[in-house]
Amino acid sequence: MAKIVNTSQFRSDVENGSGVTVVDFFATWCGPCKMLTPVFEALGQEMDGEARFVKVDIDQSLEIAQQFRISTVPTMMIFKDGKPVESLVGFMPKEKIKAKVQKHL
Repeated sequence: MAKIVNTSQFRSDVENGSGVTVVDFFATWCGPCKMLTPVFEALGQEMDGEARFVKVDIDQSLEIAQQFRISTVPTMMIFKDGKPVESLVGFMPKEKIKAKVQKHL
C-alpha cells in the first residue's frame, strides 16, 4: 500500500530523496481519486525497487498542495532526485502512468 505522507515526511522522503518518486495528490472526497487508488497501488507494487509511490492528502497537507499549485485532484507528480519533472492530472490507465514513470528512471 502506498504510504500517505504528511508535510515533514514529504520534505524528508521526497524533496530530499534520491531516485524517482511518484506522488499522488488526492482528497478523500474525490471520486476520480478513489478510482485511481487501486491503479496507483498496483503500480507501486509492480515498480517496487524502481520508483517509490507515496500519497499526499491535500486537505491534511495544504502547504504542500499550495507549494506545487495543486488545483485539481487527482494530480500525480513525478519527482526525480527531489525535483518535480512531470505532472499527470486526472485518472489515467496503469500502462500510461507506468510509461511516464519509466521515462524518468
